[in-house]
Amino acid sequence: MKLEEIKATYELLEQGIQLILADTDLSYLDAFVRLADDLLSDGEVYQADDLTAETVEQLTELYQKIDLRQFAKEEVRQVVQLVLLKSYRQEKIQANHQMTPDSIGVLLEYLVEKITQPDQKLEFLDITVGTGNLLATVMNRLEANGWKSLHGVGVDNDDTLLAIASLAAQFEDQNLDLYHQDAIDDLPVANVDVVVSDLPVGYYPLDERVQDFATHAKEGHSYVHHLLIEQALNALRPGGFGLFVIPRGLFESAEAQSLIKQIQAVGYLQGLLNLPEELFASKQSQKSILLLQKKDSNAQQVQQVLLGDFPSFKDQAEFGGFLTQIEQWIAAEKLGLKK
Repeated sequence: MKLEEIKATYELLEQGIQLILADTDLSYLDAFVRLADDLLSDGEVYQADDLTAETVEQLTELYQKIDLRQFAKEEVRQVVQLVLLKSYRQEKIQANHQMTPDSIGVLLEYLVEKITQPDQKLEFLDITVGTGNLLATVMNRLEANGWKSLHGVGVDNDDTLLAIASLAAQFEDQNLDLYHQDAIDDLPVANVDVVVSDLPVGYYPLDERVQDFATHAKEGHSYVHHLLIEQALNALRPGGFGLFVIPRGLFESAEAQSLIKQIQAVGYLQGLLNLPEELFASKQSQKSILLLQKKDSNAQQVQQVLLGDFPSFKDQAEFGGFLTQIEQWIAAEKLGLKK
């Protein structure tokens, strides 16, 4: 990795963002979107009406020093990630809007790698794509490991986060289509091979819009993460896989019975792995990875559901041993995406 170049480029981006912020009342993220738009437009300052002539001159000079083409896709993602991390420190971003940590993305990519083949044409969906960091992590790493034909679709209802995902995808030259919509609405894609999503946790406020969902609450608001799992399963092709980052106590609530029933109706619960506790600030915020598979004539419920706790990343021997156990389980259960 060109760590020094990554840091230097981030610092140039930060300078540009601060120049824009000094002349406008934009948020940090919106200032970054504006700067990134300029960079994608040959480094010209296209929105100059609210900027002083001095700022325009400084930005124009600064843009000539920024060359993201020198980086590989994953390095570009890291540059953008540094900007996003700074934004979280600058602004009080709610937990559901924060990007998925790389450590979780790497584990999801590892699982996808073990249940697919490099020669398969894979269609991905992230039903809550946000800034696109999770989907980019998975696709970039798969591509780096020899997967040739990848296409992603991302859906989100936050226009700022989606704008960042779009800009990052353009910088990284990702094969990615993004849609600004409520993920509860009819999705723009069907029969995808793999869903990867870090699901928001909470209630969906518009009760009348989810009455046709099997997982909607009989009284009061429905859990949005339940609705999104149901929606994602519907978008999978037969035999396709869903990998979801979920709250650790997902199946412990009374409302979980409708979710379990829906999963059993259309798919198989193949695995549930608790993420390392060190990744989370509190017990209440701990999460797990849920592995589901859509029903198909070539798919079946595994004899032994994969259950366990990822060891600490700090214990490399134990962590590596746990990954070996997962590989052995996948081989024994003959689990994988059929062509």
